[in-house]
Amino acid sequence: MRLCLAVLLLVGGAVGAGWWWLQQPLMLDKDSLELSIEPGTPPLQVAQAWVSAGVQTDPRWLYEWFRWSGQAKKIRAGSYEVHTGITPRELLDKMVRGDQTLEQLRLIEGWNFRQLRAAIAAAPALKQTTATMTEAEIMAALGEPGVAAEGRFFPDTYAYSRGVSDLTVLKRAHALMRKRLESAWSGRGDGLPLRTPEEALILASIVEKETGAPADRGLVAAVFINRLKAGMPLQTDPTVIYGLGESFDGNLRKIHLQTDTAFNTYTRGGLPPTPIAMPGLASLQAALHPTPSKALYFVARGDGTSQFSDDLAAHNRAVNKYQRGH
Repeated sequence: MRLCLAVLLLVGGAVGAGWWWLQQPLMLDKDSLELSIEPGTPPLQVAQAWVSAGVQTDPRWLYEWFRWSGQAKKIRAGSYEVHTGITPRELLDKMVRGDQTLEQLRLIEGWNFRQLRAAIAAAPALKQTTATMTEAEIMAALGEPGVAAEGRFFPDTYAYSRGVSDLTVLKRAHALMRKRLESAWSGRGDGLPLRTPEEALILASIVEKETGAPADRGLVAAVFINRLKAGMPLQTDPTVIYGLGESFDGNLRKIHLQTDTAFNTYTRGGLPPTPIAMPGLASLQAALHPTPSKALYFVARGDGTSQFSDDLAAHNRAVNKYQRGH
């Protein structure tokens, strides 16, 4: 009986000590520590990683707590930040909840692929895996080999865990653009001169670049839809500028409009071969639901809005008024 009592006291003492330890703040090397947990990391390695990151305790204690709690397999991958005062119980709760430290990347409507890659390269705490990849290699990695990357990513704000791969963020943006385009195409208006979702995406990218005021977006789309129906060249400056690439110095000249490229819609009819930017949802919807109008022309008024005209004579008068001050 004395032996049994001694064992019970020892067990009770160990349980009490363990319970006390769970409530006590962990000692940290610094005021705050960060750790990224990769998917599939075993609980023992998670415990060891926290100790390596600066938690001053025996990793076996952490591991046994994870295991004894019954929640070891519920620990979520992600990036975590802990501060002075956190207890073992709070540490496990944080990982089970997936209470991660997240960064954000904002992709802007109208950006081209070159601008998107620059934003990816500058994004904080994003693991750079595509920096040395070509555009073709990136698209192959996304499951669309041979498809141009331009316009294939949806402009939005993407939250991500620190240390996540940039390709992971690109996959999300790529998948979201496909979803948005498929949805917009399935609900498109009647009588459009657009044969495929690809053509809708191209037109939407032009609408995105040509729209100064959001209220004009549907009319901008109508002008290009009307021109396609009439067999008129689109004659849109942003496509010419896109075709010039990095050589464009910000000043569009007459010689540029006359120099033929695959994207020069002054020298070539129809749509350009690829999108010229990332269109937002509003531009996708405008391209597939243009405002009812007979307009074939528009000119900037100088305040962000545009003047729309049904015929060339009216357009010339608008140009004289808003561009030449006559």
